[in-house]
Amino acid sequence: METYVRRFLHYIRFERGYTSNTISAYENDLGQFERFAQTLKIGEWRALTPEVLEQFVAMLQDRRYSPATVSRKVAAVRSFIHFLFAEGVVNHELVDWLHQPKVGKRLPRTLSQSEVKQLLDLAAIEQTPLGLRDQALLELLYATGMRASEIVNLKVDDVDFEKGLVRCMGKGNKERVIPLHQTVQESLHRYLDDGRLFLLREAAERTFFVNRIGNPLTRQGVRFLVQNYAQAAGLGAWVTPHTLRHTFATHLLDGGAELREVQQFLGHANITTTQIYTEISSRRKRDAYDKAHPRAHYSDLEGETGKEL
Repeated sequence: METYVRRFLHYIRFERGYTSNTISAYENDLGQFERFAQTLKIGEWRALTPEVLEQFVAMLQDRRYSPATVSRKVAAVRSFIHFLFAEGVVNHELVDWLHQPKVGKRLPRTLSQSEVKQLLDLAAIEQTPLGLRDQALLELLYATGMRASEIVNLKVDDVDFEKGLVRCMGKGNKERVIPLHQTVQESLHRYLDDGRLFLLREAAERTFFVNRIGNPLTRQGVRFLVQNYAQAAGLGAWVTPHTLRHTFATHLLDGGAELREVQQFLGHANITTTQIYTEISSRRKRDAYDKAHPRAHYSDLEGETGKEL
């Protein structure tokens, strides 16, 4: 059974171009599914039945996983079963049976423009090599919507100051080009000239963001850095690199950018993935309207007038 799991992981890595983080998630979820099947005395994948799949979903729900986690695990199993079907191991009955459970729609949390300013202003205080790095990193996250995994893989040559662009290698090894505004370019320049040079130990290192001993930053390091600054700015530990990605997209739409343009900046393969930000933007505008427009408070005003009379 494990052999087919390994073959599937090899397939999504080398033929589908999935990222190492996605592959790791698939490996964990399929490992759980394999162990569950073995507890039911399933010794080979061809012995799977719809009842086994149903019991697996029930087990996940009994363990009180969130709907989003159940959905992700079922999606992994579903992809694997499609692979087994293509390999001639299982029949079409299993592929037809396994449907995605519905997940309650939850909009991602974003920062307001004033909260972003709090965060970036705080990062600009410390003008040491590490402080210049942190300022440049936070500015770049908000200016481009890049993922943490994309930031840590960024090379010095990927930033084109002459054209004001950054080249980013995203999921599936797909490259995209994102414009850089003047403020972030200045932060990146200061970091390269007065920060990175003092942190490097090896002149041959081409990774853009390095740690205090000159090695490439890790995803965990970027997350820790963002959360530290967010807490220091009074924003809370819920703020992550991905929060800045959500915020980038929402603020672009708030400012009038086209949805298709935001899709390209984020590197989404499907525009439906990007559409969630239109709802955030619309909800934000509605809240602003309700707070600012006098007629939105008409009933309150009417009550106050009645009291005066």
